[in-house]
Amino acid sequence: MIHTAVEVLLMAQVSNPVPEAPPNSDKVLMLVRYFTWFVMLSGIMGITYAGGRFAWEKWNGGALASAKTVVGGMAGGAIATSAGTIMNALIG
Repeated sequence: MIHTAVEVLLMAQVSNPVPEAPPNSDKVLMLVRYFTWFVMLSGIMGITYAGGRFAWEKWNGGALASAKTVVGGMAGGAIATSAGTIMNALIG
């Protein structure tokens, strides 16, 4: 029984599959790159808008509600740009 368990463990260590992209996946990867670009662009535009609004509120002496928007945009951008790294850490 122990001899069989050792053989199974050795066989499990020999097989190490390498991830490989499926055929014709270049178009899907191009779409993912476009989506990533759009997410980064919208994040930059959102933070720029919120920063301008923050300055406007500060200048007019109003309530500083847009500071939360700036922080939220920065946190969302950090999560969006590190999504690949997070997935590699969880899967790999």
